[in-house]
Amino acid sequence: MSSQCVEQLDFDFLPHLPIVVQPSEGQLSSDAGLLPLRQFDRQWNYTARMANCLMDPRPDREQSLLSMLRQRIFGILAGYEDCNDHDTLRDDPVFKLIADRLPEDKALASQPTLSRFENLPTPAVLQRLIDFLIDTGIERLKFKHGGALPASITLDLDATDDPTHGHQQLTLFHGYFGQYQYFPLVISEPTSKHVFVAWLRPGTVHASLGADDDLMRVVNALRKERADIAIHIRADAGFGLPRLYELCEENGLTYTFGFCTNPRLKKLTEGLMQKAVEQYAQSNQKQRLFDCFDYQCDSWNRPRRVIAKAECHEQGTNLRFVVTNRPGVVSSEDARQGYDDYTQRGESEQRMDELKNGLKMDRLSCHRFMANFFRLLEHTAAMNLLNAVRGDPSLPEVLRVGQPCTWRTHVIKVAAVIVASSRRVLVKLAGHWPWWTMYQAVGRRVLSFSCGP
Repeated sequence: MSSQCVEQLDFDFLPHLPIVVQPSEGQLSSDAGLLPLRQFDRQWNYTARMANCLMDPRPDREQSLLSMLRQRIFGILAGYEDCNDHDTLRDDPVFKLIADRLPEDKALASQPTLSRFENLPTPAVLQRLIDFLIDTGIERLKFKHGGALPASITLDLDATDDPTHGHQQLTLFHGYFGQYQYFPLVISEPTSKHVFVAWLRPGTVHASLGADDDLMRVVNALRKERADIAIHIRADAGFGLPRLYELCEENGLTYTFGFCTNPRLKKLTEGLMQKAVEQYAQSNQKQRLFDCFDYQCDSWNRPRRVIAKAECHEQGTNLRFVVTNRPGVVSSEDARQGYDDYTQRGESEQRMDELKNGLKMDRLSCHRFMANFFRLLEHTAAMNLLNAVRGDPSLPEVLRVGQPCTWRTHVIKVAAVIVASSRRVLVKLAGHWPWWTMYQAVGRRVLSFSCGP
């Protein structure tokens, strides 16, 4: 039975008859677009493998870990990021089908049960889940490149503030952001849009804390599959520290890190900026000039290549620097190309936007830190599943580039009547739904997918 209130609403805008709105006790759902995503999940064996990373101290429990994991991941995709939502959804026929149950079967897990589920993971389990993200990321790269890893890839490192509003463990006040928060680290790959690592950290740590260990965890996994793979690392100035430069250099990684402006660098680039100002005054067009040179901070063990960008436009001047060890950066044109490649790390910022705003990654409201870490990985796994579906070139462009909200409006959120018989389960979609052709395209894409262990 549905837990929706039975109170009805009466509208009188129709001239001759009242309009009565009330919830139905029939087998109806508003999220039938989750079914092709669940089919893709089965083809890839995705949530089943993720559930194998978990440990169940009570194997005889009424609700299996796999069933509860699917409730959470598919609920996040559909916009139900809170466990509270599942007190109503536990009787939803689509969510039951997703959990391998028939519509008339027993109800799914309630909010208290799901909360206990999210408090189960130990540090060892969280490590296995990180390895699961890395392993499935390698699979995604192979799918995208004809079954083998490409010769070269780029990894983007980024950190994002995650505001908190309760008494969560290790939530601390960060002076720069002016809020109590967590400070997760994310490592992603821009072509597959896969998040390889999402690591929850206390709110006041340095942006680069743990980045060296997490980065090498990904690098070693990639090199295990292809020893000669060339890996380039991109990150903003928060990661531009000697220990990360040295880590990359010692392990054969190329890098481009943002670097903060200082008086010495300003003096070295006075002429470049003056030239940009003069050219803007003459042309009244935005000017971007580049230079590259060797530079050594007092804390560095040797000189490194620095790219300078001097920009002048109607709003003023802008001076930026990056540090790189990419070979062949010897001219201003090389510097331009190197800097423009660095700015493409905005792709990783899109992953942040999708995780935080599209899939509500910041809804980490459990008291225990490890429970919130697990929640972060649930949201990340949901996004990686969606990325794997939408990355296919056969899909309409609006879905290939669409954010999670686009997938909800064009695929996921569709009303359906579910009719189960002894021969089949029939899902009848809303007859006047305008996005049926997109639903068909997604269905054909997932049915044609056959890969994974």
